[in-house]
Amino acid sequence: MTEPVQLRADAERNRQRLLDAAREIFAERGLDVTLDEIARQAGVGTGTAYRRFPNKNALIEALMVGRIRELAAIAEESVADPDPWRGLTRYFERALALQAADRGLKDALFSAGRGGAEVARARGALAPVVARLVQRAVDAGAVRSDLATTDVPLINFMLNTVVDLGHDVEPELWRRYLAIVLDGLRPRAHGDDPLPVAPLDVPGLVKAIGNWKR
Repeated sequence: MTEPVQLRADAERNRQRLLDAAREIFAERGLDVTLDEIARQAGVGTGTAYRRFPNKNALIEALMVGRIRELAAIAEESVADPDPWRGLTRYFERALALQAADRGLKDALFSAGRGGAEVARARGALAPVVARLVQRAVDAGAVRSDLATTDVPLINFMLNTVVDLGHDVEPELWRRYLAIVLDGLRPRAHGDDPLPVAPLDVPGLVKAIGNWKR
């Protein structure tokens, strides 16, 4: 009777070792690592890894749904801030800090095919909260009137490139460019100059994200 209990305990220990290894390697290198690499880092055999997680998407889902929900919680807290400008800027700051510390999170947010249905649902739940955050700032006159909800993930993506570029040189470099971007979002006393191109609509944004790392 003790053998099945021992097998279950071993299986759970191996599963946790894989999760811990994946969390570390995803944070450092993003999601473009293989399940074999994760198994080596965890110190378990490849066959064991595939018994615990049938594919890498299952492992991504086990870790990244919670991470995206953390972003949604940050967005909810930002919406609750009585100052619309402060709420928006704090969302950018906290969200980018989270992604700077976990490169896999960036990949999970911007790679449409990563992680399966649960990751897609978590991303979908984040979107309307960010929309409320943006609309509140627009309505309050805290940002230029033509700021669109779909601008936010693209600004996020743009600044994430700075995170990657500065990673080994100046890890906080993204904060400089976030400050420059935020200054550009402020309304001007004389009126805002029109932007040269309209924002993407939601289908266009989904298509653009889908084209990244195909």
